Amino acid sequence: MGTSVSVDGQITAFPLLRGQKALVTGANSGIGKATAIGLGRMGADVVVNYVADRDAAEKVVQEIESLGVRAYAHEADVSSEDQVVGMVSRMVEELGTIDILVANAGLQRDAPLTDMTVDQWHKVLDVNLTGQFLCAREAAKEFLRRGVVPEVSSSAGKIICMSSVHQIIPWAGHVNYAASKGGVLMLMQTLAQELAPHRIRVNAVAPGAIRTPINRSAWDTPEAEASLLSLIPYRRVGEPEDIARAVAVLASDLLDYVVGSTLYVDGGMTLFPGFATGG
Repeated sequence: MGTSVSVDGQITAFPLLRGQKALVTGANSGIGKATAIGLGRMGADVVVNYVADRDAAEKVVQEIESLGVRAYAHEADVSSEDQVVGMVSRMVEELGTIDILVANAGLQRDAPLTDMTVDQWHKVLDVNLTGQFLCAREAAKEFLRRGVVPEVSSSAGKIICMSSVHQIIPWAGHVNYAASKGGVLMLMQTLAQELAPHRIRVNAVAPGAIRTPINRSAWDTPEAEASLLSLIPYRRVGEPEDIARAVAVLASDLLDYVVGSTLYVDGGMTLFPGFATGG
């Protein structure tokens, strides 16, 4: 079966992930939702992780199942070791294995440094960084147990860490979030170095400004959007589907030789647009 692409550029049928099993954390809204559906479009069976709003997660499952692949929702807090272990164990039991982990779950608890509480600091680091570590650890155990299955994929498994442009761009008032994403960069690279000899590929996607509920205030008025666009050389706000397409291709064998890399999907935000006219 070949590729089918709609007028708006959306991949509607792409068998590159056919037969693979994917887990997407934080998949009931925003980037996670679009990514879970995007992997389903490419032929993968998908576990839709969520921590709240089961109805939203079940709607994502229904949309994925409508594509002719399997899906189910699983409630788990990625910062809880027991819950992550249980989530991956259930996936292996129900779907047979895991081939792709998209460690997407994340949150913000914003405050100026002098107002930020230890609870705000820990909550963001626990979910955004420790959560990725726990999910990657459990997925890697299954990848190592199973090894490469050539008729499924060239690699034994793929881990895609959802990072942010703020892994390299400081962000005043968001020190917990920026620190967590800086940690994701080094987590990803170190895991890639350790796991590559086992034919496990670890990479990251770093979104820029994406139109999701978590940052609605940055784009939901003409004034806010105009201010945001001044930071984006490409002059449009990203959509969740922009990230979903990047993840899907990065998870496929098309990019089998890409290991330990961050794919910035940001419309050029990391090009330091303030210096476009000489600074």
